[in-house]
Amino acid sequence: MSYNPYSLQDKTILVTGASSGIGRQTAIECARLGATVIITGRNEQRLQETLDLITDTEGGSEYVVCDLNDPEAISAMVSRLPRLDGLVSNAGFTKLQPIPFLRDDEVRRMFQTNVLSPMLLIRELLKARKLAKKSSVVFTSSLDGIGPTTVANSVYAATKGALSAFVRGAALELAGRQTRVNAVCPGMVNTHILDDSSITDEDLQADLQHYPLRRYGEPRDIALAITYLLSDAASWVTGTNLVIDGGLSLQ
Repeated sequence: MSYNPYSLQDKTILVTGASSGIGRQTAIECARLGATVIITGRNEQRLQETLDLITDTEGGSEYVVCDLNDPEAISAMVSRLPRLDGLVSNAGFTKLQPIPFLRDDEVRRMFQTNVLSPMLLIRELLKARKLAKKSSVVFTSSLDGIGPTTVANSVYAATKGALSAFVRGAALELAGRQTRVNAVCPGMVNTHILDDSSITDEDLQADLQHYPLRRYGEPRDIALAITYLLSDAASWVTGTNLVIDGGLSLQ
């Protein structure tokens, strides 16, 4: 076998939010690099579509339907998982909400999905001893949480800021067991995250001009950064919020 420090051979990795976008592409790339992948999300049909795109040599990849906003569902899923070498906590969502029009239920739901559920998942994995020593945990945060944000996106930015802060604390707590904790912080990525918003194509084209590389990211751009953090090539990287933004934060 040729030398590849980025290989995920013989690793088992759980990817949340794997029904589409960054999560789906991350699962695909993990499998390409040799991992057995367990994917989870709420939509069984879309999970099956992701699984159909995954090719792994051992054929052990599978999906588990789970609503991560339900603590009992998290516990049930964790109980059936094998020992994991990696966790990609990717599930999350955004909704543009100008401050005068904030709705209590939407604010709570965004914090539950983007912050509390990822925290509870890693807690349950640790309590059940399902996260191996020398494992790697990668959260999908956002540039909005640590850098420039946009109008009507303050709640989303707050959730991602909380997640990025959690990464630093968790990295310290888990360093004794050689478990690494990091996050990727993307700028705008071509997913369906804004499908339900009022953002127009003209708005997006205007926004695109702020990116020095003159393009938005693709899910694969982020997925390959995640696979790096999962791999032994990043064995001395922990507590990092890795910015991947096409140069946006340079402006």
